[in-house]
Amino acid sequence: MDFTAALRRERLVAIVRGKDPDASLRTVLALVEEGIALVEISLSGAEAAGVIRRARAELGPDAWLGAGTVLTAQDAEAAADAGANFIVTPGLGAGVDASVRRGLPVLAGVATPTEVIAARAAGATALKLFPAANFGGPAYLKALRAPFPDLPFVPVGGVDAAAAGEYLALGATAVGVGSPLVGDAADGGGLTALRQRAAEFRAVTS
Repeated sequence: MDFTAALRRERLVAIVRGKDPDASLRTVLALVEEGIALVEISLSGAEAAGVIRRARAELGPDAWLGAGTVLTAQDAEAAADAGANFIVTPGLGAGVDASVRRGLPVLAGVATPTEVIAARAAGATALKLFPAANFGGPAYLKALRAPFPDLPFVPVGGVDAAAAGEYLALGATAVGVGSPLVGDAADGGGLTALRQRAAEFRAVTS
């Protein structure tokens, strides 16, 4: 299954950004156990490349395991070498270009129509609408889809369970969710509440 098909099927990307590498790894594994198949590990988290490498060893070669906050070509290379099989960026630039050259699917950050056009020209696989809440939330997605009705948008930023349902109802391919789903789990918090939140988001996105 290619990345776009996985987005359309799963409709949820979990975003893990933690201060504790061991807790981050436990969080990734718990999310996958709870049925969230697309997990992004942000390179802004502690020892993120190592977390990706360890998660890949645990989950095997076929799991969808991404690297987020990829800004530079060096970031893209490090992510790929660690075992990431998709890349997420907050915007356009060298991180997108290097990932495309490596043949990795890219969820590229966009906020305006001009950036949507540029991202597609750069070879982005899907479009991370970011920061979605700050640009008007579901209403902005609806407006943006008018000129781009067939493009795969993934709103990220301030997406709680209620907003996730609104975005998906308006045609988002998937949503990306960080702290409303992960909470403090990647910083050493407990996993019980994480699993409960995962079930809530799965109910909304299934």
